[in-house]
Amino acid sequence: MGRGDIRNIVLVISITGSFLTAFLGSSVNVALPLIGKDLSADTVMLTWINTSYLLATTIFLIPFGRLSDIYGRKKIYLYGILVFTISSLLCGLSNSYIFLILTRVLQGIGAGMLFATSTAILTSVFPVGERGKALGLSVTAVYIGLSAGPFLGGILTRCLGWRSIFFFSVSIGVITLLLILLRLKEEWIEAKGEKFNLPESILYSATLAGVIYGFTRLPSITGLFLILLGIIGFLIFLVVESRREDPILDIKLFTNNRVFTLSNFSALISYSATSAIAYLLSLYLQYIKGLDPQNTGIILVFQPVMQAIFSPIAGRLSDKFQPGLVASLGMFFTTLGLFLLRFIDANTSILFIIICSVILGFGFGLFSSPNTNAIMSSVDKKFYGIASAMVSTMRMFGQTLSMGVVTIVFTVVIGNVHFQPGYYPLLIRSMKLIFTIFSILCFIGIFTSLGRGRLERD
Repeated sequence: MGRGDIRNIVLVISITGSFLTAFLGSSVNVALPLIGKDLSADTVMLTWINTSYLLATTIFLIPFGRLSDIYGRKKIYLYGILVFTISSLLCGLSNSYIFLILTRVLQGIGAGMLFATSTAILTSVFPVGERGKALGLSVTAVYIGLSAGPFLGGILTRCLGWRSIFFFSVSIGVITLLLILLRLKEEWIEAKGEKFNLPESILYSATLAGVIYGFTRLPSITGLFLILLGIIGFLIFLVVESRREDPILDIKLFTNNRVFTLSNFSALISYSATSAIAYLLSLYLQYIKGLDPQNTGIILVFQPVMQAIFSPIAGRLSDKFQPGLVASLGMFFTTLGLFLLRFIDANTSILFIIICSVILGFGFGLFSSPNTNAIMSSVDKKFYGIASAMVSTMRMFGQTLSMGVVTIVFTVVIGNVHFQPGYYPLLIRSMKLIFTIFSILCFIGIFTSLGRGRLERD
């Protein structure tokens, strides 16, 4: 099999897997009101349907990235698809809130295996000069999934119930499994023979879980205590890692690589400020505007469609020009879209929501693939798994923090109640505050993105 054939197969598998995870995430947002009604979940409980998945994904990314560098990226990716598919089936069979949360955690573990290896495999087979294009197409698949999720998910939810979303995802997972088993014979192991430190992996995951979970429990004393404990644990982890010959996370990637460090930090800011948008607008359109899931999905589709259109273009631009400049321009438009959304109220027109979604989609489409290209092109081959995991860690940690901000604001402003018309003004007040916070974050992100400096290409 020629190199071109291998690249095409890897690209198809990456696109299929990217579509799968993105579709499920966005379609669940549309179904949340019906899930809450069916499983008797209040407003804060509903946020945990997403947060539990994001938390599980985030804490396992770096360990799986390291495992993929040592034992094989295709192997970890294959296991990830298998776990994700089985857990999707179990989510669809859930008959209680607790069981759904447990299966979402399992689904998050599978997603962690996928996210830790997908970008690494693409970077392994596509050379500099073609890498941005390939990453752009993979990101486009994510946004197509995000686009199809609200629309198709809305139709499935209305016609067949919310469980059908998970069953549909099972079929895509099976197709991806067959593609890997039948068509992908290559394996990529750049750190073969190096050691995997299980105790340090446990320490890393536990400290990260403490910080993330503590953030969702703010402003309580328990939340502050967990964050402090997690930070202390993470500092211990950094000290231990700096003395290891085969660390799970090489600290020098951050201390000696400005492009890698600031590109990751910019990604964290971007995802922290944007990931909860679909969730918030879904609640707004269904509760405040009275739309059904299908029409809500149609409106929510504008942002990911713009991202799907401009991500491959931005990827190609990042092969020709400095990726940081393209990404910074994207961050500017994202800031603009978030700033406009902070003026939302009960009388806001649907057209205004669509315009804001288009601006946000354009901005994030310009940011994502160039930023990923900058991260992956700034490290040696032996670190592709870790770099890929770090890309996804910033995304998932950012998504978790984004939902954490929503949870905190909802808890403080609205409280642990079921949404009723009497609470709708508080929902709007919460959204204004959240979008203000997100706007400030993205404004800071413009400067961290510009400050990364030039990427030295091979």
